[in-house]
Amino acid sequence: MNLGFWAADHTMGSTSNSYNEAVDRLNKLLSTQSPNLYSVAAKKIQEITDELQQQVAVEDVTQKLDEVVVDPVVQKLKNGFCHFKKEVYLKDTDLFSKLSKGQSPKFMVFACSDSRVCPSHVLKFNLGEAFVVRNIANMVAPYEKNEYPGTSAAVEYAVLHLKVEHIIVMGHSCCGGIKALMSMPDDGTTQTAFIENWIKIGKEARSKVNKLHGNLPFDQQCSACEKEAVNVSLTNLLTFPFVRDAVLKGILALHGGYYNFVDGTFKRWSFTYSITEEELLE
Repeated sequence: MNLGFWAADHTMGSTSNSYNEAVDRLNKLLSTQSPNLYSVAAKKIQEITDELQQQVAVEDVTQKLDEVVVDPVVQKLKNGFCHFKKEVYLKDTDLFSKLSKGQSPKFMVFACSDSRVCPSHVLKFNLGEAFVVRNIANMVAPYEKNEYPGTSAAVEYAVLHLKVEHIIVMGHSCCGGIKALMSMPDDGTTQTAFIENWIKIGKEARSKVNKLHGNLPFDQQCSACEKEAVNVSLTNLLTFPFVRDAVLKGILALHGGYYNFVDGTFKRWSFTYSITEEELLE
């Protein structure tokens, strides 16, 4: 009997429901043969059995993996990165080789954390072109060593180490942070642990809007404050000694920006120690 051929043939075709039956049939066949042949065959049977069991185990695991439901969140992240790698990373390897050696952006941008106003999309910054800080209502706190170290550290790094040439504070339409600022009670009471303590940086903008536009509907007051809060942040930037020195030396320029995603417009203005007229970019 050619046991090797029989084993190969049945290993390929057997499943968890048939290999026990095949082994039983072979045992019955060999029970009429000599003891020596039976001993050799028994060893071969065990080898076949082990191999079949491994095959069944692999099939079971494969089936279970096929039945696993892929988390849509994980799949979105995976798809997003795969698209980035294929369409961006692999198509510009020279850029990423250059970026691996360091960064030298010309722009620093303060923008809101709002998911609708990513500055890299709105202003089409490529990787390595802009040093970006995003927070609630695109605020920049004044120079105070013991307050708001996050934004202050970013300004210091951008100006003194990266040597950026332009700082842009970009406000936007329908800003929830500005709406919260305009809605804050006059008595200073708070309803949140952090938000109101942060947005009060723009309280001067709120006061100016209330004084000049207090007769307007609330939504229009908010729109006015969205722009005025940008000017407050630009003024706060000039409280940093190294920012002020760089502006006076002409090696750093400050810009205000306002992106209106409702009507698809972007306005820009310059800011040194006075504010220039708004310029519509189109």
